[in-house]
Amino acid sequence: MSEVAKKWYVVRTAGGKEKKAKEYIEKEIENNGLQDLVSQVLIPTEKYYQIKNGKRVSAERVLFPGYIYIEAALTGELEHIIKNLTFVAGFLSENTETREERRVENGKTKVVKVVKRVPVPLRQSEIARILGAIDTMADQDEETITPFTVGEPIKITDGPFNGFEGTVEKIMDDKRKLSVTVKIFGRKTLVELNFAQVTKV
Repeated sequence: MSEVAKKWYVVRTAGGKEKKAKEYIEKEIENNGLQDLVSQVLIPTEKYYQIKNGKRVSAERVLFPGYIYIEAALTGELEHIIKNLTFVAGFLSENTETREERRVENGKTKVVKVVKRVPVPLRQSEIARILGAIDTMADQDEETITPFTVGEPIKITDGPFNGFEGTVEKIMDDKRKLSVTVKIFGRKTLVELNFAQVTKV
């Protein structure tokens, strides 16, 4: 059997449910024996580091929240299955296609206009950019996400102010430092600390 031409489509999902939606899609493809029509179901992710309890921990996040990418020869059956799955909200871009159908009603033939929304595949340049971004991120050192927010209470775990509690006033991502207001002898004092010297309260 000759290889069916496949294109990339963007499937919209419920926020934070990308992995569940991917599982459902893959399971339905398998249950219906449609593996020949689908090459891959992809959730682009990136790795990053965050500070937890003063330790640098590796984590992963979805690059495009609410979207899954699927490379498939999208038949009517496959499209219908995907659109009707839990956590799936349809395809990202759809064109409206109008066609005429002949229907017999009460012994008379009527011509009826049928409007259908047809998923539009990504252009090759678009998917190349997305796949390229994933490859680039895999090659890069993972970025560190700022684990703190301005106004947040923290506890100092290292240095001369160890054991003191304070409030984040300013975040200096490039230096991986915080400006923190600490009460010393009943007076508010601004001190500069590394991310690793503090923890959330």
